[in-house]
Parts: sequence; structure tokens; C-alpha cells
Amino acid sequence: MNKHNKSRSSFSGKIGYVLAAAGASVGLGNIWRFPYLAAKYGGGIFLLIYILLVLTFGYSMIVAESAIGRMTRKSPVGAFQSFGKSKWLSAGGWINAIIPILIVPYYSVIGGWVIKYLIEYVKGNSTLLAEDGYFSGFISNGVSTELCFAVFCLITVAIIYAGVRNGIERVSKVMMPILIVLSVIIAVYSVTRPGALAGVKYFLVPNLKNFSWMSVVAAMGQMFYSLSIAMGILITFGSYMKKDTSIEDSTRNVEIFDTAIAIMAGLMIIPAVFAFSGGNPDTLQAGPSLMFITIPKVFANMGFGTVIGILFFLLVLFAALTSSIALTESAVSTFEDELGWGRKKSTVLIGVIMIALGTLSCLGYGPLSSVTILGMQFLDFFDFLTNSVMMPIAAIATCLLVSRVIGVAKIEEEIIHGESRFRRKKIFLVMIQYLCPAFALIILFSSVANAFGWITM
Repeated sequence: MNKHNKSRSSFSGKIGYVLAAAGASVGLGNIWRFPYLAAKYGGGIFLLIYILLVLTFGYSMIVAESAIGRMTRKSPVGAFQSFGKSKWLSAGGWINAIIPILIVPYYSVIGGWVIKYLIEYVKGNSTLLAEDGYFSGFISNGVSTELCFAVFCLITVAIIYAGVRNGIERVSKVMMPILIVLSVIIAVYSVTRPGALAGVKYFLVPNLKNFSWMSVVAAMGQMFYSLSIAMGILITFGSYMKKDTSIEDSTRNVEIFDTAIAIMAGLMIIPAVFAFSGGNPDTLQAGPSLMFITIPKVFANMGFGTVIGILFFLLVLFAALTSSIALTESAVSTFEDELGWGRKKSTVLIGVIMIALGTLSCLGYGPLSSVTILGMQFLDFFDFLTNSVMMPIAAIATCLLVSRVIGVAKIEEEIIHGESRFRRKKIFLVMIQYLCPAFALIILFSSVANAFGWITM
């Protein structure tokens, strides 16, 4: 193994790492994606499956990736190649490195949509946002979407440009506490609306009648997206972690933080939708449009709807930024390590890539709407490619690296630098050797089969 890069940036300590890693996890995956999947796939039973997966699969992957990063002090490509020169190790490193580069452009497009809605709420246009056809009209307007997307990109790149401590850590320490406060305020307001308790029950109480195999598959896919595993991010952040920082304690804190925010997001949205629609199944299964079409209608029928709309989309913007920062940092770290470039030059390059690929996703619902790949618009295709194909493959590669090359003993040795023992070693051993690869294969097969129409999800 190559010697560690002694000049590599690092977090100031445990709090800095936990907030940055939690920021990577808490994003649109929690606030936007989790509630609509929970609403669609059974409410409480989906939540129960998700929590079980986070405590087993999610835990094992976070520990493995953090340990690999700290052990090698390198971004994904260099980390994998530190353990050998075989082609599959190189491929495993590169697929982990490429995922964030492909995700952050289309993710920033959605971040731009959030900026647009926040601005409109601040301007007092809550009634306009609730009108039928507003969202489709907005995303088909190439100029408006491109402008909002560019603003989101510039904010992200500026924070990355400032560095690990001055940029990522400092912003995370400010944004994450604000995010918690806002989520509590909105959730309390939502669950106290007339008729909302039925939504609380649907979301929190598991009902076996709502169970389906797709509840499991959807929960697994959401866990990848929400915890930011198999994206190279946690390997990169692990490489910035100090040796005396406890990996297991940090992982537990990230698990708790991520799951708590996901539950709060569900409590913000699902009870409000129940109160608005009376639990109409069609409304609950609105899917990705839930946040941009259904929620503005809900807010428009609430007291203080404009104020709640401002707070809600400010919360979503903060969550989106913390994750986009993590995605971009992982890509910048790869350019620094593999190309030997400085942070400024690497940041400029990822900024150019973000604008180029993101513009395709931006215009995919407007001027380029006639251009599709496998029947999908650019944004949907990039989401399918990364989340449903590349991330399961990256997870399998990481599991093979740990179980077949590094060995659990070496991982344990790395973990006990910051603690007395490897407390959940048995769970880690079973998951990383057998169940994590099996689950990843299930997600990969189910998603590809659905995309080609072999099954319906």
C-alpha cells in the first residue's frame, strides 16, 4: 500500500466529520425522495423495512467505506488501487469515482427548481405555484430552469473552492442545525392540521396489508440514495478523518441523523397530504411530483401557507446543498489525486462538467424533450444509470474489496484506532460477505428489469 498523503486536508474532529457525512446523507433523498416512496409503498411497513436496512446494510457500508478512506488517505480510485493492480480493483475505484460526477449535474437541476419555488414563495406567489400546470410550464422553460440551475451550481462550487475546513465543514456546522430546527417546526405544524393524524398513523404504524416485494426493493434503493453509500463520498470523507475519530460512533450518529430527518420529512409531507386529500390513494402515489405539485396545493389550503412554504423550501435548499457539496467534493478529490491538480483547477473542471451535463437535464423537459434514452428524459436517465445500475455495482465492488482483498481483520484494526473494540463486528461480517452483495444484485436486477418492462415497479 502506498504511503499516506501527509499534506491531505482533514476535518477538525469528530463533530466536523459527522456533520459533513450527515450533510452528505441528508439531502433531496430524504426530503424529496423518501416521503413519496414511503407514501407509495406502504407507509409504516416501508419505514420499518428502511430502518432495518439502515441498521444493517447501511451501517456495514458506511463503516467499510469510511475505514477504506482513512486507511488509504485517498479518494476512491487511489483507495482501490492501493490494494492491488488488478483490473477489477481499478474498475471498482473508477465506478465509485464517476458516480458523483454524473449525479451532481442533474441533482443541481433539481436544486435549481427548489431555488425557483423558494423565490416565488418569498415574492408571495403561493397561489401561482398551486395552479395546475405551473410546474410543467416551469421545467419546460429552458431559460428559467437554466438560470436557477446555474445559481445552484455556483453556490456549490464556491463552497468547494473554499476547501474542506473553511468550506465544507464550516457550512455543514451552520446548515445542519438550521435544517433540524426547520424540519421540527414544519413537522409539528403539519401533524396538527385537521385530519392529519390519519396520515401520521399510515406513515408510522406498520400494516402488513400494505407489504409488497416492491416495498423492500424501493426501501433498498432509497437507502443507497439517502445514506450516500456506494458513491465514493464516504471513502473521500473517510480520507479526511483523523485517526482518533471513532468510525463506529460516527456511523451511529450518521444513521440516527439521517433516519431522523427522513422520518421528519415524512411527518412534514404525508400527514399534510392526508389532511388535504382525505388519504386519496392517487394523491399519495403522486411520486416525484409530490413536492413540486401536490405540496404547493396543500400549502395553499393551509393557514400561513406562504410562511410554511418559505420555511419548507429553505429547508429543502439547505438539504440539497449539503448533499451537492459532498458529491462535488468527492469528484474534486478524485481530480486532485488522479490528475495531480490543485483544488482550484479541479473545482473549475467539475464546475464545467456540472454545467455541461446539467444543461442536458435542464433542457430535457423543454427544448430537448424529443430526445430520449431508453424512453427516458436526460434527468431520468442519469438518475436510473447512477442510482439503479452503477451504485449497486459499486457496492458489490466495495464488499468484494473488503471481504476478499483487505480482510475484515484489517478493517477491524483501522476501526479500533478510535475505540476499544469493533462492537458490531458480527453484523458487519455477515452483511459485507453475503447479504450486502445479494441485496445490491436484487436492486440491480429489479431496476433494470423494470426499465426494460420485464416487471412493473
